[in-house]
Amino acid sequence: MSAEQLLEEARRTLTRVEPHELAGLSDVLVVDIRPHHNRAAEGEIPGSIPIERIVLEWRLDPNGEHRIPGFTADTTVVVLCNEGYASSLAARDLQRVGLPNATDLIGGFRAYAAAGLPIRPGPTPPVT
Repeated sequence: MSAEQLLEEARRTLTRVEPHELAGLSDVLVVDIRPHHNRAAEGEIPGSIPIERIVLEWRLDPNGEHRIPGFTADTTVVVLCNEGYASSLAARDLQRVGLPNATDLIGGFRAYAAAGLPIRPGPTPPVT
């Protein structure tokens, strides 16, 4: 299977979010999986939580002993990356660990920023 096919398969399970829709969501956890250098250079979405991709499933497993506080299995989790590719794969993996409402941000952080939506300076220390 090619990377494009893998991405297409992952997106079939997602109800992806447009940047302008993000602010209107309730009971949402916005997770930024971008590397430190991108968050430092470009900023972050206010209220987002940076979580290192390598620990994402452990920190967001709703029944796991290493989970972060502040969400349940019913919470909508919106994952974002630079342009909305890696985030689709990550959101699919979060669905597999018990977050059926996990999805991602169409176009990623860069589409959000290009839409003129609010950003804050980064980088916030990530959850590791």
